Amino acid sequence: MDILFSTVKELVGLAEESGRPISEIMIEQEMLITKRSREDVIAQMERNLEVMEEAVEKGLKGVSSTSGLTGGDAVLIQNYIKSGKSLSGNLLLDAVSKAVATNEVNAAMGMICATPTAGAAGIVPGTLFAVKDKLNPTREQMINFLFTSGAFGFVVANNASISGAAGGCQAETGSAASMAAAAIVEMAGGTPQQSAEAFSIVMKNMLGLVCDPVAGLVEVPCVKRNAMGAAKALVGADMALAGVTSVIPTDEVIEAMHRIGRSMPSALRETAKGGLAATPTGKRLEAEIFGKKAEESVVD
Repeated sequence: MDILFSTVKELVGLAEESGRPISEIMIEQEMLITKRSREDVIAQMERNLEVMEEAVEKGLKGVSSTSGLTGGDAVLIQNYIKSGKSLSGNLLLDAVSKAVATNEVNAAMGMICATPTAGAAGIVPGTLFAVKDKLNPTREQMINFLFTSGAFGFVVANNASISGAAGGCQAETGSAASMAAAAIVEMAGGTPQQSAEAFSIVMKNMLGLVCDPVAGLVEVPCVKRNAMGAAKALVGADMALAGVTSVIPTDEVIEAMHRIGRSMPSALRETAKGGLAATPTGKRLEAEIFGKKAEESVVD
């Protein structure tokens, strides 16, 4: 398969050498891989953007999952923002609420765009539609935001993993938050290298995050992990834009995440046999939802 880049170092190098943004390099990569025209590639990403926008809007109106485990938190956060009492700032909380909104729609069986997975689908759109109000991007720039995040996701998916079953939640919400941070930097006018630094800063702070869905559903703690992932994406982007760099290069951070994921016990990789899923409350909720007899023992 012909590709332009397979590592972040190659990606950043291509962008710097050509004087083009990472998003443009990814568009060319997609054209090479899929053998489609530029217009077709961009049209598909525009459709993805539309799905994300619809999910955010739906979630902000309030949705609930069939299980009853999740729903309505996006509305609560928006109401809190309007109260004027927030401590962490309106932009950050807006991103959090929109990330939660998207993931609540996923839990309610609504349509979302996996970025890079359904369980982590809120972070990229949540941050995108939050910074939109501050940076005032064109529709084209919003589409490019998705290509930039996709470029980093491409590297992770092909050199490590974006699967919670294979690498824990660090591979899902960790990747999503890092992808979002890189894209925020580009939209804010940062350099390709600063996008890579933002990715590294965020990913380093998601390493070791386990995947422990209560009752085996993509709801608890998934929705709130999307919230925190969105917050970390914004902070990581700001740090990179301020000039903060990662001591460990991005590709090495990705490889470290991959190694950590492989070393995790299966109970902590989406099996719902460990972590929060194995707590007494987690077992009770599973029994209530599925009518099973709750296990008395907690899996280590």
